[in-house]
Amino acid sequence: MALHSLRALPETARAGVFNAAFPPVLTIAPGDTVEVQCVSGRAEVLPPPGSGLAVPPELSAIIAANPGMQVGHILTGPIAIAGAEPGDTLEIRIDRIEPGAGWGYNFIRPLAGTLPEDFSESHLMHIAVDRERRTCRLPWGTELALAPFFGVMGVAPPPAFGQISSKEPRIHGGNLDNKELQAGATLFLPVHVPGANFSVGDGHGVQGDGEVCVTALEMCLTGTFTFALHKRTGQAMPRAETPTHYVSMGLHEDLDQALKGALREMIAFICGRTNLSREQAYAFCSLAVDFRVTQSVNGEKGVHGMLRKGLLF
Repeated sequence: MALHSLRALPETARAGVFNAAFPPVLTIAPGDTVEVQCVSGRAEVLPPPGSGLAVPPELSAIIAANPGMQVGHILTGPIAIAGAEPGDTLEIRIDRIEPGAGWGYNFIRPLAGTLPEDFSESHLMHIAVDRERRTCRLPWGTELALAPFFGVMGVAPPPAFGQISSKEPRIHGGNLDNKELQAGATLFLPVHVPGANFSVGDGHGVQGDGEVCVTALEMCLTGTFTFALHKRTGQAMPRAETPTHYVSMGLHEDLDQALKGALREMIAFICGRTNLSREQAYAFCSLAVDFRVTQSVNGEKGVHGMLRKGLLF
């Protein structure tokens, strides 16, 4: 069980895309741990000179290597896990998440977000982060505790998908924007290519469910992940687990269909863990599972179900 380090560099990071054809930049064994540096931003959202907000040199180098970059997700990876094959499940334990800069930003973009018809002008906020106190201070003075997580965590998509945008979350994971995936949580993703080829980025310092204006507190983060492999599970959709809850996920451009997907996944999870019938599991979801809007802004919307641990037998 080795410990690896992967820095965000022009040769280890890509902006805004997933592709099964991308070769891994690091190959590890199941059980290994990797500390992964991730950066966020593009030229248009960087703090101005003299602001006192320092831009990490890794972010500057990646922006310089990608002139005209307009996408928001800079993904570090892919990381291959030796022995992973299609049909397996990759377990990603999120051991630790640390701020990588003393600032982040929030950006309202025209024609995006949950209310594009109401907000037609660009609006950029730079938000100072106290890395020691793990707080941020909004321009009008409100202080929020950081609750960092990575908006994008995904394996390579099925080869038939070709090159796809990192904007939409899909069966490979990707832009899930699920704030439950903080340190201590575990994400389970279905494997579609040999090695799985995991990438991560889109650091969020804090976010509300929904991510309604299209961005959270976008910032640089460094994550430490331990990877495990489960053979021939046949898992079809991303799932997760926190210290207190089991989490199902549904993804669809229609929010109603996303809810149905998350509900079906939770029913299947309960039936797989217990001797309950599907009817009993369905009723149990109505009694004991909370379904929340994960995000409403990525084209493919998200709903996640939260089942408190200790209720299953």
